[in-house]
Amino acid sequence: MSYNTLSHVISDNILTITLNRPEQLNAFTVEMCEELIRAFDSASADDEVRAIIVTGSGRAFCAGMDLSREGNVFGLDESIEPTLEDMTTRYNDPDIIAGVRDTGGRVALSIYRCTKPVIAAINGAAVGIGATMTCAMDIRLATEHTRIGFIFSKVGVVPEACSSWFLPRIVGISRALEWTMTGDIFDGAEALEAGFVRAVLPAAELLDEARKIAKRISSRSAVSVAMIRQMMYRNSAFNNPEDAHRIESLGMYYTSLVDGKEGVASFLEKRPSNFTAKVSDGMPPFYPWWEEKSN
Repeated sequence: MSYNTLSHVISDNILTITLNRPEQLNAFTVEMCEELIRAFDSASADDEVRAIIVTGSGRAFCAGMDLSREGNVFGLDESIEPTLEDMTTRYNDPDIIAGVRDTGGRVALSIYRCTKPVIAAINGAAVGIGATMTCAMDIRLATEHTRIGFIFSKVGVVPEACSSWFLPRIVGISRALEWTMTGDIFDGAEALEAGFVRAVLPAAELLDEARKIAKRISSRSAVSVAMIRQMMYRNSAFNNPEDAHRIESLGMYYTSLVDGKEGVASFLEKRPSNFTAKVSDGMPPFYPWWEEKSN
């Protein structure tokens, strides 16, 4: 599978996706959107991939949307004049997908539905979509050179990439409002203080730390990790804990029949676990338990 805007490397069951337009500071394009969706969807179905790292080539992670595009720089069709009803009844209409739905949001949703954990190794500037796409990722790491900006108010538009759903859940509503309304650029230290990133590292240590985390997760049950990822995101949006209890009960029941037996046996026998269940054909029969919309 070839890509024009990405580097795509699988090693030791870890997929590293590198945004690869370094001369343009990895500025986001419609082509990059489509390639990221393809990469995440492919990784989700690939049992060889157990974890995903996303980083940028050169000195930036992603400097935002490429504003050199002719016409609507966000790739939107200005002739459509869509309504809120269109976003429900025509959500998967090709014209709405290509001309109305924001490209960053389509990428964020491909990350959201992914069965593999996603780690953002934010190696430099992450602005606009460069910042919002990381909100859908599970763990974020920064360097001393990282600069992050939700700069949408500065250019007269609104945040995208489903960030109005993700960002308040990560840092709280007050900090999310401050960052998005001011559009200010901030450093890794502020991101760390707010809980947006897990750590601020020397640049030379960033990918090594990301790989260490990815390897730890990769050694666990693939089905367990896939279920946990979806349960944490989706169940936390339920109105009450009893709804979560229903899903957890079914999850516990079915995972205990395969990898759960191996996990208990390995613990009692004081040996490493040898989990065999695969995401491709070993997910519990009630998965997915939500009504999923395609990209």
